[in-house]
Amino acid sequence: MNRTLDDGELLELKRWNTPTIYNGWEQITKSDSAADAFNLEETRDFMPQMGPMVGYAVTVVCEPSNRKHKGEIPNAWSDYRRYIASLPGPKIVVVQDLDKPRVIGSFWGEVNANIHRALGCVGTITDGAVRDLDEMTSAGFKALARRLCVGHAHSWPVRLGCEVEVFGRRIAPGQLIHADKHGFMAIPDEDHECLLDAARFMDTNECKHVIRAGVSGAGKSLEDIVAEMDQAGAAFGKAAKARFGNSGEWAPKTERIP
Repeated sequence: MNRTLDDGELLELKRWNTPTIYNGWEQITKSDSAADAFNLEETRDFMPQMGPMVGYAVTVVCEPSNRKHKGEIPNAWSDYRRYIASLPGPKIVVVQDLDKPRVIGSFWGEVNANIHRALGCVGTITDGAVRDLDEMTSAGFKALARRLCVGHAHSWPVRLGCEVEVFGRRIAPGQLIHADKHGFMAIPDEDHECLLDAARFMDTNECKHVIRAGVSGAGKSLEDIVAEMDQAGAAFGKAAKARFGNSGEWAPKTERIP
């Protein structure tokens, strides 16, 4: 697992929402910012009041509809907990539910949330279901999931420590994840080192230019407001291009920024 960020940097990443992290990431990545790293299907944050979560992926596959796994791999839960415990945190458990889209049982509930908190996990992203929502929240265990459900059915760890696919995004063990009510990002290893600095810069760049222009229109004509927004977009793009070589989303596309 690529641990290029220390605990302080991870905490600072947690101060921003996931769209702000995306804004920084798109400036530094060689990946396709219109297709890579983020969820492609809709997901739901069932604890938005907890804010963002940041951690490294630990992965598991389950199939709650299939009772045969209990007999074929009877020690799976014990092996799974040892796998989780063996890895450094903070950890986010990424669960691929093979029953998707006909999700019938939850891998998560009050007991599992408390166990995973004790093992250094901060939350989960599961393309299945969660239950015991209030109790999971009280445990401080955040969940992004497809839906709520009543029962656990035959939930059982089937495979662990493997690449999984959730909400249209493939995630490998150890990937850095940033997630909140907007969705999640699985950051490529090569983008870790510069991510925090890029997010800081782009947040400041927005505040100094395009957001500032947007909130300072009192008493001005609409024509003046539009002109100031054009100027702010150009200044935003110039600052981004000087720093990253990419003018960003607000620069006029027809204008060549020196």
